[in-house]
Amino acid sequence: MSFKTQIGTDLEEAIRWLTAGQCVAIPTETVYGLAANALDPAAAAVIFAVKNRPAFDPLIVHVLDLDEATAYAEELPPLLRRLAERFWPGPLTVLVPKKALIPDLITAGLPRVALRAPAHLLTRQLLARLPFPLAAPSANPFGYISPTTAQHVYDQLKDKIPYILDGGPCTIGVESAIVGMEDGALVVYRLGGLTVEAIEDAAQKRVVVRRHSVSNPIAPGLLTTHYAPRKRLLLWPSSDYWPIQAAPPKLGLLLFRCRERLPPHTRCFVLSQSGDLAEAAQNLFSALRALDSAEDVETIWAEQCPEIGLGRAINDRLRRAATAAE
Repeated sequence: MSFKTQIGTDLEEAIRWLTAGQCVAIPTETVYGLAANALDPAAAAVIFAVKNRPAFDPLIVHVLDLDEATAYAEELPPLLRRLAERFWPGPLTVLVPKKALIPDLITAGLPRVALRAPAHLLTRQLLARLPFPLAAPSANPFGYISPTTAQHVYDQLKDKIPYILDGGPCTIGVESAIVGMEDGALVVYRLGGLTVEAIEDAAQKRVVVRRHSVSNPIAPGLLTTHYAPRKRLLLWPSSDYWPIQAAPPKLGLLLFRCRERLPPHTRCFVLSQSGDLAEAAQNLFSALRALDSAEDVETIWAEQCPEIGLGRAINDRLRRAATAAE
C-alpha cells in the first residue's frame, strides 16, 4: 500500500491510523520507532513488511508504565522490577516471560517479550490514549542507520507509512539497553542509552554483557550486521595515532572529539567538541547519515570512543556498522 506520508504533531491522526492497523512513526528519547498495535498480528506484520525486517528478529513492545507492563508479562523478576521502577520511563528494555496475549510474531516465537516505557512526552500521551501497547522497532529500512529526527524517517519511509509523529530530535540518540535474567544472573543483551554502570549501581549486582547474535537473536537488535551506512566504514581505536599514510581518497571522518593531526579528508564530523559521551551518542546516527549521503565521500573512518559509559553503546553500533561494510 502506498501513502502520501504526512509529518505532524496530531495525536488524533496517529491514533486513527494505529487503530486502523497501520504503522505510524513515533518519537522516543532514543530513536524514532515504527509503531503498530502490538496485540494485533496483522498490524505487526505491516512493520516487518515496511522495514523488510526478517520475522526471526523480535520487536520491543512499548507500554506506558510498570502497571501496564504487568498485563503482558507472565512474570516480572524482582531485580528487573527494581530496574524498571528506577529507570522507567527511560532507555531501559526488560526481557521477561510473556503472557499469551502477546502474539508469537512479536517475539519471533520465543517465550520472552521485550518491554519498555519510553520517556518522550508526546509518545507517552499517545500511549495513554490507546487501548493497546505499541510494537516499535527503529523506523528505518532493516539494517540501516536508525533515525533520530522525523525528517530521517521521511527520507527513508515516505510513501510507505501514512503518518510521522514529530517530536523533534531524539535526546539520547542510541537505542535502549535490553536487560534480562539467566539462571539468577542479570544479563545485558544489548548495550544502549542506559549505561552498564547505572544498571549495576541500581541493581547492586554485577551484570553479564552478552555479545550480539549472528542469527536467530533472543532479543531485539542483536544481529551482527546493523545500524549500517551504505558506504564502507572502517574503525580506528580511540588513541592519538591515525594512519595518515593509508588515507584513501574521498575520505570522511567521524571523530569522537577534536584532534589536531588528521589524514587528508573531504568531510569531518565531530560527535562532541568536548569529548562528552552523552553528546556523542545523541549525534552519532545523524553524523553517520550525513557522511553516508555526502557525494564527495566514498569511505568513512570512524574513531571509537572510550569503552566506558555510553561509549560502550556507541562502539557497539560502530562495530556492527563496520561489520556490514566488510
